[in-house]
Amino acid sequence: MTEPSGFLQIRRRIAPYRPADERIRDHRDVGRPVDGGLAREQARRCMDCGVPFCQHGCPLHNVIPDWNDLVERARWREALDRLHATNNFPEFTGKLCPAPCEEACVLSLNDEPVTIKQVEMAIVEHGFDQGWVRPAARAVATGRRVAVIGSGPAGLAAAQQLTRSGHRVTVFERDPLAGGLLRFGIPDFKLEKRLIDRRLEQLMAEGTRFETGVDVGRDLDPERMRAQHDAIVLATGAQRHRELDLPGRCLSGIVPALRYLSGRNRDVAGLTGGPAISARDRHVVILGGGDTSADCLGNALREAALSVREVAHGPTPPSRRTPLRTWPQWPALLRSHAVHDEGGERRWQLEPIAFEGAKGRVTGVRMVPMEFTEARAHTRPAGDPFTLEADLVLLAVGFDGVERDPLYEALGVELTASHTVSEGRGANRPCPVFAAGDCVRGADLIVTAIADGRAAAERVNRWVGV
Repeated sequence: MTEPSGFLQIRRRIAPYRPADERIRDHRDVGRPVDGGLAREQARRCMDCGVPFCQHGCPLHNVIPDWNDLVERARWREALDRLHATNNFPEFTGKLCPAPCEEACVLSLNDEPVTIKQVEMAIVEHGFDQGWVRPAARAVATGRRVAVIGSGPAGLAAAQQLTRSGHRVTVFERDPLAGGLLRFGIPDFKLEKRLIDRRLEQLMAEGTRFETGVDVGRDLDPERMRAQHDAIVLATGAQRHRELDLPGRCLSGIVPALRYLSGRNRDVAGLTGGPAISARDRHVVILGGGDTSADCLGNALREAALSVREVAHGPTPPSRRTPLRTWPQWPALLRSHAVHDEGGERRWQLEPIAFEGAKGRVTGVRMVPMEFTEARAHTRPAGDPFTLEADLVLLAVGFDGVERDPLYEALGVELTASHTVSEGRGANRPCPVFAAGDCVRGADLIVTAIADGRAAAERVNRWVGV
């Protein structure tokens, strides 16, 4: 630290978003680039704590005080190296991670935390601008072949680590383009796809091969894959949507959120694949209150929906922190995204009890207000049922493990009661099966997926003796 009292003298500042009336007319990033001067100023707020709780709050254990100090001193190249030492794709986490590191920042106890994500994003973008992000040199070739199934953050992190260890790595992806949910689930206004493409160019230059449009288990026999590889890494995600088994669920116009988001991303990218579900000129109700529902909100607003309501069953989140109760853990708190400043309505404590319709199509969602006990463990009705008008209902109520797929049985992989892949190696030898990311944990954070992909690569290396 060049300025030990920086946290006392400098207030937290975040780079502003583009104006709402401008960004809602396109699908480009809602934010503006982080100015290097702002990043250096905010890095000076870091106290370089003796026990860096931020580092422990991060699943990747990023050495955050180190690169804050380097940015403060304008030693950007060293900061980039320090960042990449633990995180393969800091621009992905800089855009998408909810930042448990910031919640664990010691300043959160009585002040606002260091803008860790913002500094992280400034480092990696400066690195790309300067041409410092280049293909890494490979280790001596091991002659081992590894297949990675799935090209989301866990699969890409595992593939990059394995390629750099000297293995011949092929990533298999059933979609026409690599990236997994980064490409076909996250809207462009949160993550422009050029950020994925430039990383894919780096991976391919390092030697990673990609086979897209290949659905292993259907297009490619898993037995053949086992025979051609020394190890397999499953990184298939957890995309089985959670259902709402309510009266009227059979009506048309009630759609899982990911199906809507995937169609919108394909449409924005100019990809064909049948008519996408559209919110244009519709009254939209989004059931759910998390990141996925916010993504649906942003897309529906950009499609010029007649109205958009985001409705959650849970209790209204507190708007103020109580850090002495929760720190350094992740607290329940009202969290808003840029899209919440663009329009629509948010409501909590509403229980959907039925879908209403006419002529086979949904026309509304029957709701009842709920009241939570002080401990938030029990609920009871707090009013009379009413109907929210809707001719498009998006179900964003969570995910329920991996999709039903013959791949898992064919590879000898057991599924848990939660429909996730059992940790450890599959039963098939001599080609073992490893797993990483959401397919093991269930739907989780992008930073956790990258950490799991790196850990899976380490397990493969130990297995093959590298």
